[in-house]
Amino acid sequence: MKNLFCLLIIVISSPYLLAQQNEVYPFSIDVDYFYGSILEHNPDIAHLITDHPSGVIVSYNRKTYGFNEWEGRYNYPDWGFTFAYQDMKNPFLGENYSLYGHFNWYFLNRTLRIGVGQGIAYTTNPYDKETNFINNAYGSHFLSSTFLKANYVQENFYKGIGFQVGFGVIHYSNANLKAPNNSTNTFYFNAGLSYQFDAISFPGYIPKDTWPSKHHAERIKYNFVFRTGVNEADVNGLGQFPFVVLSAFADKRINYKSTFQLGVDVFFAGFLEELIRFRSIAFPADGLSGDEDYRRIGIFAGHELRFNKVAFVSQVGYYVYWPYEFEKRVYNRLGLKRYLFNDKIFVSATVKAHYAKAEAVEFGVGIRL
Repeated sequence: MKNLFCLLIIVISSPYLLAQQNEVYPFSIDVDYFYGSILEHNPDIAHLITDHPSGVIVSYNRKTYGFNEWEGRYNYPDWGFTFAYQDMKNPFLGENYSLYGHFNWYFLNRTLRIGVGQGIAYTTNPYDKETNFINNAYGSHFLSSTFLKANYVQENFYKGIGFQVGFGVIHYSNANLKAPNNSTNTFYFNAGLSYQFDAISFPGYIPKDTWPSKHHAERIKYNFVFRTGVNEADVNGLGQFPFVVLSAFADKRINYKSTFQLGVDVFFAGFLEELIRFRSIAFPADGLSGDEDYRRIGIFAGHELRFNKVAFVSQVGYYVYWPYEFEKRVYNRLGLKRYLFNDKIFVSATVKAHYAKAEAVEFGVGIRL
């Protein structure tokens, strides 16, 4: 009888126990006003810095609480989407509207929040050789945009309402998709309010997995990547050309968060071939024949910071074959990667640059063996 009673309790309780195992999706909304200044990172844009830009930032934050392993290992971050409007306070720059995917990390008992976002922006008044030749910062309507911010936050301060104050930087550039591309960086201060929906029923934080991080270490894997896109040299009107990058590298995952890489890139850039031809004709004193090899070969070392199936990629490379001296011999690559099919296939979107000067946005697909 006692066993029958216990069985009955288990049967009755099972729907509730299963319900507690289902993931819930708490979220919050932030609204910020910001005010700042365009930084003169390049003297070529000095004439465009005439006033203090201002705008509004609205963010949707999916709150994590440890249901998935990666959430606990990163101290329960947020992820979500951000919309920003910025009045550049200059008639030649116009206004920018941007949309980002973002991550927020918390420190100091969740009072310090560091946010990073990557997305696209639409600018209302880009360069035009006849109607807006003063704007040498933005060569196209659509731009790549990145933001970095640090805020003091108090969430759910009163019945789900919270507040945040802080500062940040917003970067706009079309990554040489089209010339000109001197870009802008806005340093700003912000203040705003947040609202945590269903704050009273927010789940308790689940402690992170007891497995050590190094439990996720893997043997050396071999990767092959095809990257492509279009870009243009810094000569206005020279035209956009496709490029191809073939990469091969070995990687070693050492723990849950970190994977190290070592490999080689081979670059085939149509814009560089056209630039060599153009300079051989327009600037004969440079001594170019026009037949110089436009191809480049680089070796690189890199790191991936893993977030479940997503990784932030950072690489530094050096051209070992550099027949035409374009930009510097050292290059870097930053971007995002998404793993598919048990981490055997991946897609990526990265920006390749020489220090802070972008060369191209690369869209890639690869295989990991």
